[in-house]
Amino acid sequence: MTTPYQQYPQGVSDKSKVVAGVLGILLGFFGAGRFYMGDTKTGVLQLVVSVVTCGFGALWGTIDGILILVNGGVDGQGRPLRD
Repeated sequence: MTTPYQQYPQGVSDKSKVVAGVLGILLGFFGAGRFYMGDTKTGVLQLVVSVVTCGFGALWGTIDGILILVNGGVDGQGRPLRD
């Protein structure tokens, strides 16, 4: 019998999907969930879009946080987030 972590040969991230999702929901304006996950390019893009759209871009971060909580995600190195 294999554990869920044995199916990923590169290993599982040390980052939590719950923390990434909550950061995305609460601080989506700043791209905090993506910065936490190590995906700095998307984090900066979320921040720039939020500033340029006078805050309406924060909706992207909120939706992204919800999707991370529901579907999981990967960190900056492509490893799946820990439950």
